[in-house]
Amino acid sequence: MVNLNTIAPKNGRSYYIALGLEGSANKLGVGVIKHPILKEQEIGDHSHDCHAEILSNIRDTYTTPPGEGFLPRDTARHHRNWCVRLIKRALKEAKINDPRLDLDVICFTKGPGMGAPLHSVVIAARTCSLLWDIPLVRVNHCVGHIEMGREITKAVNPVVLYVSGGNTQVIAYSENRYRIFGETLDIAIGNCLDRFARTLKIPNAPSPGYNIEQLANKCKNKDQLVELPYTVKGMDLSMSGILAYIDSLAKDLFKGNKKNKILFDTKTGEQKVTVEDLCYSLQENLFAMLVEITERAMAHVNTSQVLIVGGVGCNVRLQEMMAQMCKDRANGQVHATDERFCIDNGVMIAQAGLLQYRMGDVVKDLKETIVTQKFRTDEVYVSWRE
Repeated sequence: MVNLNTIAPKNGRSYYIALGLEGSANKLGVGVIKHPILKEQEIGDHSHDCHAEILSNIRDTYTTPPGEGFLPRDTARHHRNWCVRLIKRALKEAKINDPRLDLDVICFTKGPGMGAPLHSVVIAARTCSLLWDIPLVRVNHCVGHIEMGREITKAVNPVVLYVSGGNTQVIAYSENRYRIFGETLDIAIGNCLDRFARTLKIPNAPSPGYNIEQLANKCKNKDQLVELPYTVKGMDLSMSGILAYIDSLAKDLFKGNKKNKILFDTKTGEQKVTVEDLCYSLQENLFAMLVEITERAMAHVNTSQVLIVGGVGCNVRLQEMMAQMCKDRANGQVHATDERFCIDNGVMIAQAGLLQYRMGDVVKDLKETIVTQKFRTDEVYVSWRE
C-alpha cells in the first residue's frame, strides 16, 4: 500500500509546491508544480493522477551555429548565466512571493547528463536550499520524464519508450523499479539525428531533430526508401553504423560523386536521391527499429499501452508508426506529450521530486547532492508506486 501523504505540507496547507531545476544538457529548465492533498492517495497507487497544477514551466536553450554541437564547458557557462534569471521568472509566474514560506521542496537533476552543466545547476539548487531553508530532492532525469508523461497522459502502467539526445531505452515497471528491457548499445537516437544534422549543416534552432523531421516531410519519393543498415539485436539496437553509412552518402551527395550508384544514375549521371530522401529514410529506419523492440516488450509484459517520452518523442512520424503498431495489437493506445513536456524541462523534475518528497525521500546531507553523468533508470527505488 502506498501513502503519498506521508509528509505533511508546510504551514498546515492543503497542497504541496515544488521547484524543479533541470540542466543535464543544453536545455536549462525551471518549473513549479502544485499537488493537492487527496484522501484517496493514502491508499492504492495514484501516482499517475496527482491532479498536478503546473504553475510555471520556463526553459532556455543553448544553441550553437549550424554544423556544430554543444560542448560541456560552453553549456555550463550558459546555465550559470541564465539560472538565477530563470528561477526568478518561474517564481514570479507561479506567484511565489516568499519561497521560504511557499515552497515545500527544491528538486534538481542528479543525472544522467553532461557533468559540467549538471554541476552548474546543482550549485544553484544548493544555494537556494541554504538561503531559503528548504529541503532538497535529487531526481533521476529519466524518471522525471516518465513521471511527467504519466501525469499528463494518465497512463496507468504502460511500456515506456524513452528517446532523447542521450538515452534510448524501452522500460516497464515491476516491483518498485523501472526495468530496462532494451536500450541502445552505442549512441542514442537523438544523438544520431543531431549528428546527421551537423553533417547536413542545417540549423540547430529550434532543434536539429525537428529540422530533420521537417526535411523528411518534404520527401517526394516516400515509396522508394534509401536502403540503410537495420541493427536490432534481441531487445537492443545499434545506431552508430547507420549514422556512419548515411553520413558517407550525404558527403558523396554534396561532393557530386557520380560513382555512387545509390545516389546517381550510372548512365545519365542524374541525381536520384535528395537530402529530403535521406532524412526520410533515416527516420523510417530508426523508428521501425524502435517500434520492433517496443512491441516485443509489450508482448512480454502483456500490455496494450505505450508511453513515449523524451525529446524525440515529439516527432509526429514516430507517434504515427507506434500508433499503427498498437492498433494492430488489440486496439492498443499510444500516449505522448507535446514539446512542453517531451523536451527537457524543470517541471518534470519537480513532478518526480515531489513524489519522492511525499514519500519521505529527501537529502539529509549536502554530500548526497553530488551529480553524476551515469545514473541508470533502474537504480532508482520507486517508493511511490505499488
